[in-house]
Amino acid sequence: MDAECAEAPSVGGDGLVLRMMRAGDVPQVMAIERASFEAGWPATAFERELSQNQMARYIVAERPGADGAARSLAGFAGLWLMLDEAHVVTVAVLPHLRGRGIGRLLVHGLIELARDSAMTVATLECRISNAVARQLYAGYGFYEVGVRKRYYSDNQEDAVIMTTEELASPAYEQRLARLATHLQAMIPGVKLYAES
Repeated sequence: MDAECAEAPSVGGDGLVLRMMRAGDVPQVMAIERASFEAGWPATAFERELSQNQMARYIVAERPGADGAARSLAGFAGLWLMLDEAHVVTVAVLPHLRGRGIGRLLVHGLIELARDSAMTVATLECRISNAVARQLYAGYGFYEVGVRKRYYSDNQEDAVIMTTEELASPAYEQRLARLATHLQAMIPGVKLYAES
C-alpha cells in the first residue's frame, strides 16, 4: 500500500484529535481509502488488522463536526511492529484536507508509537512518483535506501524504500522535538500522542 499524505501549512481547527483506530471507524476509513488510493484495501483487511494482527497499530486523526455534527475522520495511518522495526504500511488523508498538517500529524503519531514500542528504526515504501510524501518523510528523517521494482500492482510503479536512523539516537530525538514544536504551532492545541 502506498503511503500518501500531504505537507502542511495549517489545519486551522482546534479539536483535532489523534487516537487509536477502532473497529467502528472502518466505514470512514474505507471512504478515505477509496478517495486516496486506486487499488486500496477492502474493509475486511482493516477489520483483520484491528482484530487479528497483533503487530498492527493504526491511528486516526479525528476532527470536530461542523455546527455540532458528529466528529469525523480526516485521515488514518498504520504500522506493523516487526521485531525491532516499525514498518509504516499506510498514511492517508481526505483529498480536500491535504496540505493542512494532518499527514504530518499522522506520521508524527506513528513515530511516537514506534518509539513507545521500543522500535529501533522505522521503514516504509513510497511510490517513486509521490514527491509530496517523500518530502514529508524526509522531514521526519527517512532517507532512501533502495527501490522495489514494479512494487505496486495497479500500475507496476516502483517503490522507494525509506528508513530512519535509530529512533532513540540523540540526533533523532532532537529532530523529533523540533518537528513537534513546529507541528504544535501549525495545529494549536493538538495532542501529538494517540489516545486510546
